[in-house]
Amino acid sequence: MITLNLKRKLVEMIDVGNDWQLFFDNEQNQPYYEELRKFLKQEYTTHTVYPPMDDIFNAFKLTDLPDVKVVILGQDCYHGPGQAMGLSFSVHEGTEEPPSLKNIHKEIIDENALQGEWSCDLTRWARQGVLLLNSILTVREHEPGSHAGHGWEILTDNVISMLNYSDSPKVFILWGSYARSKKKLITNRKHLILESAHPSPLSAYCGFFGNNHFNLTNEFLKSNNLTEIYW
Repeated sequence: MITLNLKRKLVEMIDVGNDWQLFFDNEQNQPYYEELRKFLKQEYTTHTVYPPMDDIFNAFKLTDLPDVKVVILGQDCYHGPGQAMGLSFSVHEGTEEPPSLKNIHKEIIDENALQGEWSCDLTRWARQGVLLLNSILTVREHEPGSHAGHGWEILTDNVISMLNYSDSPKVFILWGSYARSKKKLITNRKHLILESAHPSPLSAYCGFFGNNHFNLTNEFLKSNNLTEIYW
């Protein structure tokens, strides 16, 4: 049975409390989002779904719209217990580090990139202006891709398109074929697009390792008088 609190969350799901709010106020009134809301209501009441409802929009809560300098695009959120937290590639502190995130850390070290204290919780990156955006923001437990095709891709494509039209230079980091398929949405020549293989163990040695993306990102930010990221 759906609790009153869950009903309220499902009705008022998009409430980020910052400059993203105007964007979301528009999106949640679109027909596709009404269908997505119905789908999520059913999914959260009949299956185990990640991340927890309060964490779905963490990427936007932690990186306000005017602060976005870098976008790292993921596809699906983690589908194991206790992993997904609303930030692409990130897991909560104390959670076993996923293989892709281990390879991201390895690349940062190998590049000798500007570093802060490493954590598998990438909130620190988000607070510096790195939008850690998954294309699909929810998933059933142990069923990767289970929430594809229900509306999230429309919303997140609209996010990318809106950021593309910004006059403030940004870095879009696209790892893997899925993320690279979004390149067509990024047409503004003020922005830098960085592409490579995905950090997954299946592909990391096919072009992710050695891509130098973390240094290239900071070089671009510095050249545009923007603060560099401590990875």
